[in-house]
Formats: sequence, structure tokens, C-alpha cells
Amino acid sequence: MISDFIEIGVKDDVAKAIAEMGWDNPTPIQKESIPAGIEGMDMFAQAQTGTGKTGAFGSIILGRIEAGGRIPRAIILTPTRELANQVSEEVGKMAKYSGHEVVAIYGGASIEGQISKLEKGADIVAGTPGRVRDMIDRRVLNLADIRILVLDEADRMLDMGFIEDIEYIMKAMPPERQMLLFSATLPEGVKRLAYDYMPKPKEITVSRDEVVLDLTKQYYISVGRRNKTWALCRILDIDKPKAIIFCQTKKMVDILEERLTGLKYKVEAIHGDLPQSRREKVIRDLKEGRIDLLIATDVAARGLDIDDIEYVINYDMPDDVDTYIHRIGRTGRAGREGVAVSFVTSNEEYLIREFEARTAMEIVKRDVPDKDEGERDTVRKVVDYDQLSDPFGMVRFEINLGKNDGYGKVMLADFIIRNARIRDAAIGKIEVGADSSVVEVHRDFGNRMTMDLPKCKHKGKRIAVEVLH
Repeated sequence: MISDFIEIGVKDDVAKAIAEMGWDNPTPIQKESIPAGIEGMDMFAQAQTGTGKTGAFGSIILGRIEAGGRIPRAIILTPTRELANQVSEEVGKMAKYSGHEVVAIYGGASIEGQISKLEKGADIVAGTPGRVRDMIDRRVLNLADIRILVLDEADRMLDMGFIEDIEYIMKAMPPERQMLLFSATLPEGVKRLAYDYMPKPKEITVSRDEVVLDLTKQYYISVGRRNKTWALCRILDIDKPKAIIFCQTKKMVDILEERLTGLKYKVEAIHGDLPQSRREKVIRDLKEGRIDLLIATDVAARGLDIDDIEYVINYDMPDDVDTYIHRIGRTGRAGREGVAVSFVTSNEEYLIREFEARTAMEIVKRDVPDKDEGERDTVRKVVDYDQLSDPFGMVRFEINLGKNDGYGKVMLADFIIRNARIRDAAIGKIEVGADSSVVEVHRDFGNRMTMDLPKCKHKGKRIAVEVLH
């Protein structure tokens, strides 16, 4: 409600815009940071994606600087082009009734167009350190009147080697300005930056149990690498979500985009090798409903801010819990429910236990959704021997030959070697029963077991082979 935001210090006209954006109540970080920020306090806050930090520093800026200036009074530094764009758009929406002009400047886009916007006048600049420094050197960005500096995703900026650019930019602005630093983690470099440039900063921490909102339901599906596309298409066909699908590599993003495009899904991809103009078009297409699905690497995890994403699907599992939180923070936003689904291979299930332990959140095991009877799958499910194998690569098969057919272990092994063209070393334990037996065979020969052996007969009896899960 508007009154809840006004109560913590948000200006009336900003609160009105926030209400129209669909924000119901202040988040924990907004409740803690906005009152202190409005009073002019420096601060550094540990806050993950999805906690409402853009709304926090946006409210502080819009509450403390006047609109209508020729040169900026506030600057927000971000690590990526996408995040600069997203922050600019978000703060611009918040400024709908206050009249503040927000300009985004970043590399990979027309510098002439950005210079033109700056020359027309800007109250707030959101930009990447490299392009901001370039604009200062060109004498088209004047920071002499800066009253508020925001460092967003400070840990990421330090990881990307922006510290020299940041310090260069800070020297171009008045030393008495207010500084707000936001970071997902607080390594020594970030703490040193905070205390070097802020005499007595207010420290704010948003705990992990506040990071992923209750509106996001988390699931995982145990599925092998060869059946991930089958499982994905089942979800897309049955649930029909607006979704972001995360892959670990740019190559996998491109492969999956080509695969899904060929299957007639409305999908586009985004990763670091795409030109900035293309990345902006893809995000715009998703926001405006021209596509339903975005396939992305983690370049999008910290920068995308689209309120109506219904599903986040981890096609590839991330290696660390911070990346997992950043990814699933793309859904369950602005009061809407969201779903996060992770595809987990048999040797990745330990990550689920680890993420649960470190976040104190439950990730529920879920089956691939069932199609209605008679409906055909868009992608056919195959036997994934990698998923079925033990740590030594062995898969268990049941064959309808046993003691009553005159077979023992040696005779059965010889039958399999001869008829399925399987190496002796690829056969493991054999358990001979009365009418059937269980045989371990290396996963590399799985297809020969299920395709070649059933072509054989024993004394007129057709051989049947079944993979044991």
C-alpha cells in the first residue's frame, strides 16, 4: 500500500508510481535502508537479486535530489550493460510523477545517442564503469554536482576488474557526496572499498531466508542429459509458461535455441557473444510478449528484471548457491507466484542437498508432468544409460533366460558376448534366476543389449531384455 511506503520516507509522488508498478509492501531491505538513506547516511548492504534493492536506492535518490537539472546529481554504477539498462528503466518508472530524467550509458551501444541524451539534461545516470569513465574523458559527463553515488553489485564489479575505473570516477565527483553500496557478497575487497570511502557507513544485511520470496516454489527433476529436452518440452507443452531457461555455456544456449526454434517454440537466446543491440532487442521481445521463452547464460542472471516471468528452468544446474539464488530470483516477483525447476542428473543430486542446507529452503522432487492419454510428445524420450549407470558406468539389464533354460553365469555371458557383440570386460555381475537373469553391462553397450539381443532366439524362444532403473 502507498501509505506503507510513505511511512518509511518514500515521497508521495514516488509512492504513487510504485503503487502503479504493482509493489504492495516494502521489502526488508527497503524498510531498513530507505529511512537511513533519506537522512543522508552512507551505507553498504548485503542483498541478493530479488530483494528490492533497486527500489531501495531509487527511492532514496528520488527523495533527495531535485528534478530538472542540466547535469546529474546522482549516478548508479553497475557491472553489466543489461543491469544499467534495467536500473535505468526501473528508476525511470519510479520517477513517473517526480519528473526526474534518467539516462543509461554503457558500451556496445551508440555513444553518439548517449551523448545526445546527456546534453539534453539528466538528473540521474545509470552506467557501466568503462563507459562512464569514457564519457568523463570526453568531457560530456560532468560529475561536479553529484550528491549520491550508488555502487550496485559491487562484488561483481570488483571481480570484473573495474576498481580502477570506479576510483577514477569517484575522483571526478565531490568528496562530500552520499555513497550507497549494494553487494550480494561481502569479500574483503568490497569491505575495504566501503570503509575507504565511507567514514561511518550503516551496515545492512538481508538474510538468505529473505532472498527468495515465499512466492517462488522450488522443484527439481531427476533427468539425464539425453532426456533434458524431452523433459523441457513436456513442461513447455503442458504448463505453457513464460520462462527463462538457464544453460551453463554459450554453446549450449545456441544449441538449445536452434533445437526449440526448430520445434516451433517462440524462443530467443541471450549471452555475452551477442552484440548489445541484439541483446536489448531480445529482452524487449520478451517484455512485450513477442516471445515466451528466453534461453540465457548467467550474463542475464543479475541484470534481467521482468516482473511476469512465471518459470525459471535450470536446464543445466549451476555450480554454486549464489548463482542458483540469482537465477531463481527472476521469478516470483512483484506479488506474482513463480516456479523454479532444476534438471538434475544422477551425479548432481548432491547439489540439491547442499543448496537446501545453505539456504534453509526446501527444493521438492517432482516428476516430469504427464501428457494426456493419446497425446504425442514433441520430443521422444530415450533410454539414458548415463543416468541409469552406477559410479563405475554399469547398467543392470534383465534377460528372460535362466536356469530352466539351461544357463549358468558363464554360458549366459558367452551368449551375450556372441550375439550382442559386447566385449568380455564390459560385462559385470550376473545373477542367474530360474526363468530370468540380471546382468550388469557397461553403459557404452546399452543399445546393443536392447536392440541386438531381442533379435535372437533360444530354442524358438524370443529373447526379451529390459533395462532396470
